[in-house]
Amino acid sequence: MSKTHPNVIADHLEEMILEGTFADNDRLDEVQLAKRFSVSRTPIREALQRLTQAGLAERIPRRGVFVRQPGAIELLEMFEVMAELEAAAARFAAQRISDAALKELVDTNEECERALQDKDADRYYRANERFHQIIYAQSGNSFLEAEATRLHRRLKPFRRLQLRLRGRLRQSMSEHESILKALSDGDPETAANVTRQHIAVQGDKFHHLIATLKTAAE
Repeated sequence: MSKTHPNVIADHLEEMILEGTFADNDRLDEVQLAKRFSVSRTPIREALQRLTQAGLAERIPRRGVFVRQPGAIELLEMFEVMAELEAAAARFAAQRISDAALKELVDTNEECERALQDKDADRYYRANERFHQIIYAQSGNSFLEAEATRLHRRLKPFRRLQLRLRGRLRQSMSEHESILKALSDGDPETAANVTRQHIAVQGDKFHHLIATLKTAAE
């Protein structure tokens, strides 16, 4: 993917916000950002749109786009809800997943393993994101799928960055294996429990990551 692609720019901006390069309430000026990334203002606008969707920025009419850092309590609450939504999706999927989707889930997890071996956290995240999307779809509940997808998108920067913590990729892979086994066995309660734990760990790891980033920035 081109380094000037809006999603790549958004990834960089997310990291800069989480690492403190941009502080809460800082204005994200399109002209200055276009110069920084050597692009036109169009991909910058698209990147800023993704930041607002993720809740890391807020667009104020006639003033511009400003950084909005979610507080620890807000993040904890979102991860709690995300864990329950994903647990419900896994519970339903254990009863409804098709053989074709289960194979796709296995193939996607193998891509996660390859990314792990290459120590490529961003590639792992992309495969991991697909892993979860398959489970949402296989829940057979379109409303649940839409809500889980919406909150997943909101938490994307935090879920992506926590994978860079030492040992987290291997731990995530182990959790994926437990989820896959429960789905393959058609065990709804185990699928729900291990998926809930998988997401809850992400929330805990994220807080540790933020503390580490803040210490490094001081």
